[in-house]
Amino acid sequence: MKQRLDFYEASPDAIKAMLGLEQRVAKSGLEKPLVDLVRLRASQINGCAFCMDMHVADARKGGENERRLATLGAWRETPFFTDRERAALAWTEALTLVAAGHVPDEVWNEVHPHFSEAELADLTLLVVAINGWNRFSIGFRKPLD
Repeated sequence: MKQRLDFYEASPDAIKAMLGLEQRVAKSGLEKPLVDLVRLRASQINGCAFCMDMHVADARKGGENERRLATLGAWRETPFFTDRERAALAWTEALTLVAAGHVPDEVWNEVHPHFSEAELADLTLLVVAINGWNRFSIGFRKPLD
């Protein structure tokens, strides 16, 4: 697969804007393991090989369990994730696939008890950011290093 465009070089201001989202997420207080899982799950749904590779590596560096990484795509079927993580993953899937279901009430009812209002806004920003990065990487065919 040949890279179509180096988006970092083509529009440094666009990347600066994306990095601004990342800076806010980093200051949000959301747990790093949760952030890694959300980034990886959205990237799996979107089929972004570059981002999946990066976020698996990041999660491993952070001490993430291999079984959790291996079964993330089937998280509903495993006992490996906390209720808070499950709620975040459901929210991530609903937002990533927003055209398919417009975030059903049952997903809201699942996520709302586990996160404060500020955390919900920050979690949503995290999902927005990773979906944006996925679209840059997929659209312009960012190569694996």
